Amino acid sequence: MKYFNKIATYMAGMAFVLGSCTSYEIDMPENPEPPTIGNEVSTNVIYQANPRFFGENDCLQGVTAQIPRISGMGCNILWVMPIFEQGELNSIGSPYCIKNFKGINSKYGSEADFTALVQAAHGQGMKVILDWVANHTSWDHPWITQYPDRYQKDGNGNIVSPSGWSDVAQLDFENPATREAMEDAMTYWVTQFGIDGFRCDFVDGVPHSFWSQVISDLQASNPDIIMLAETAKSEYYADGFTMIYDWNCPTAISGAFKGGKPSEVIKEAQDALAQVPDGKSIMRYVFNHDVASENNVATMYGKWDAVPAAYVLASMLNGTPMIYSSMDVENMSGKLSFFDYRTLSFSSALFEKYAAINNAFKASAEVRRGELQDFSNSSVACFMRSIPDHNLLVAVNTTDSPQTVKTPIVMAGASATDMLNNTQITLPVSLDLEPYSYTIIMQ
Repeated sequence: MKYFNKIATYMAGMAFVLGSCTSYEIDMPENPEPPTIGNEVSTNVIYQANPRFFGENDCLQGVTAQIPRISGMGCNILWVMPIFEQGELNSIGSPYCIKNFKGINSKYGSEADFTALVQAAHGQGMKVILDWVANHTSWDHPWITQYPDRYQKDGNGNIVSPSGWSDVAQLDFENPATREAMEDAMTYWVTQFGIDGFRCDFVDGVPHSFWSQVISDLQASNPDIIMLAETAKSEYYADGFTMIYDWNCPTAISGAFKGGKPSEVIKEAQDALAQVPDGKSIMRYVFNHDVASENNVATMYGKWDAVPAAYVLASMLNGTPMIYSSMDVENMSGKLSFFDYRTLSFSSALFEKYAAINNAFKASAEVRRGELQDFSNSSVACFMRSIPDHNLLVAVNTTDSPQTVKTPIVMAGASATDMLNNTQITLPVSLDLEPYSYTIIMQ
């Protein structure tokens, strides 16, 4: 029973969202065949919080106020985008242009506000990771004048910018003093505020030797520290990173919702997961701050109403799914610059949708380790995972019209649990799906 005791626990936890307290533990044979399953899969869900979307001022307090709701959606890792004092010289308004690695942007709040945020998250059983920029600083960072040897220079001795980013100055990691200062700043947030790790920006711009050393040192004090690398290169796992990006995930899913083949989403996910070592993970998502700022969010997946359906494909194909602040708001449109300050009005209806998806994601963990079969047609992404005596079926309508997909023969006519509304059903020979709807069923 060890695999499905977890299911009963997670499904009971849906009661506060779906109004049911029935347990749906799936009966196992008295002497079940040992399941043939793959590597451990993630049950973590990330919420990426852009503080600027939580208020015009006192942004950190705005994030803290939403932590119970974020946790209630099933998110257990809170990724907070850069909170640091921002540079002004040559600035274009980016939060990744940092003047002080140990200082908080006064528009966001105070050290006490960030302490309260971390404590509130920990009180909800969540971990907090802080966005970190090791590659560069602002042009008015004190190091520019105090320690110019910490920066890369051209042939004339002038400090240079990273390619394409004239608002920031490139650090030189060949200098041991640069490495020591950067590790000291990272350690500060761990020891002073108790954060649980970092999302590391543009890791490709910093040598592997720095990452492997700083991660090793951080792990010495916290073996469970979370390190997310902004890269799709699997070589960074060897440096100690916990997760990398599934960089092609948004593009593949968007393609399916714009007339492409849904089966391509499944293939892309399988190819990405094939590079993930046991004990590591890969982050899958439909929006992050870059994707949302570069695309019209209302049309990237056909219509804004389709975003929860797209998120089902980001989550249920394994990896660690991520929800970006704005996905839980009704009728967003346009390109969402992460430079802007705004106060979002979060949706209770979307809260319930993401809570149901995330609970299904967690409750299905053992079956998600099973063999995958693709049953997609030209309009519906449909796949099944199987371990002995148990199957998980996921179907997502990627169009704005009703669609039908055949139920796999092994599941047709069987009694199963609808993981989204916590009910028992008998599976028909085919599934009828409303526009942009989805179903997650476990047998």
